[in-house]
Amino acid sequence: MTRLAVAVIAVLSAAPAYAAPAAAAEPMALQCGRLFDARSGKLLESRTVVVRDGKVEQVLDGRAEAPGTRTVDLSGHTCTPGWTDLHVHLGDQSSPKSYEEDFRLDPVDFAFRSVGYANKTLMAGFTSVRDLGGEVSPHLRDAINQGLVAGPRIWAAGKSIATTGGHADPTNGYNATLSHLLGPPGPTEGVINSVDEARQAVRQRYKDGSDVIKITATGGVLSYAKSGDAPQFTVDEVKAIVDAAKDYGYRVAAHAHGTEGMKRAVLGGVTSIEHGTYMTDEVMSLMKQKGTWYVPTIYAGRFVADKAKIDGYFPEVVRPKAARIGSLIQQTAAKAYKNGVKIAFGTDMGVGPHGDNAREFLYMVEAGIPAAVALQAATIRAAEVLGVDDQGVIEAGKRADIVAVPGNPLEDINAVMKVDFVMKDGQIFKQAL
Repeated sequence: MTRLAVAVIAVLSAAPAYAAPAAAAEPMALQCGRLFDARSGKLLESRTVVVRDGKVEQVLDGRAEAPGTRTVDLSGHTCTPGWTDLHVHLGDQSSPKSYEEDFRLDPVDFAFRSVGYANKTLMAGFTSVRDLGGEVSPHLRDAINQGLVAGPRIWAAGKSIATTGGHADPTNGYNATLSHLLGPPGPTEGVINSVDEARQAVRQRYKDGSDVIKITATGGVLSYAKSGDAPQFTVDEVKAIVDAAKDYGYRVAAHAHGTEGMKRAVLGGVTSIEHGTYMTDEVMSLMKQKGTWYVPTIYAGRFVADKAKIDGYFPEVVRPKAARIGSLIQQTAAKAYKNGVKIAFGTDMGVGPHGDNAREFLYMVEAGIPAAVALQAATIRAAEVLGVDDQGVIEAGKRADIVAVPGNPLEDINAVMKVDFVMKDGQIFKQAL
């Protein structure tokens, strides 16, 4: 295993860097037929975006020329800020073999797969992601930042924090003999059962190089356990995680399907609720009061509900949960929007095939969320969830993360599935024009 890991590092180090300095530094003038203003949610007609040194230098009216720049003709397209998916798992992708692969494959196997998943995500227009659970993601993040592989900017949670038998307990499904041999997982493995262990788990994530904290506040759909919605933390445990996270500048995302678990997570001070299937009016009111964000992940819900109909895709203990919970998330998202809950974009990709992230836009619009609001959810609102102010808009001084799609996505949201141009930090990664 150690030799293989060293070999992987050597191969990656010898590979040509994607972030070639000369390409990244090339000044450009992007002549956009339309530009999506993420602050107002409106389309601006005919703008030229001047990009220099990885930043937006200025935004000019019309099809302007900028001396000393290379002109890129996007006149038939709508330019938007690069999209952010706030809930992905780049280290894996579900299949009928997923459960056995956790025992059969090595971490390096998942690491190699993640490189392709990251590239597909970037090519789909997602220049940033929040990876909410997976030991591969901090290392993938570093490889992308070093220019060794192509992929989105990653905020990595590393190992999610759970309680014993909870959704992210890594020993769920183990038989008694194997569990006895391995011993019970603790805070280092992301499993806690007290306030003190909650703090220790956050500190371990800091030691491991995480950027954000993920907790599993209720049971989950795909874990090898019966309950998909039972609460799995006390309010005091959640508060301890949130307080410890603040010490390191971390925000906390809470996977939650059940009402009581959501309520405890919101009272504990988490930044966002992920999935939120059984969200009630009481929980919505509490979220609005606390300023808690909602990341629906409609895509994942629809995907698992569909796959639950196929014999053998999920283990029998998972199928009832997938069928019951998955089909409800889109309805919850519709209700949350109507009730004024703050919504940001996330897919739970890795449940479905990486690179299909933009389909969440279509499902949001189906749920009654206006296309402009859906695009804001993946741009300026996602930046607010992350706590950054240098992306999510196309404005002077901001990161030059820009996506272009044909036509007008506010009139036909299906345009988001036809990404023709992707720029990240001023470097073009896709130009199918």
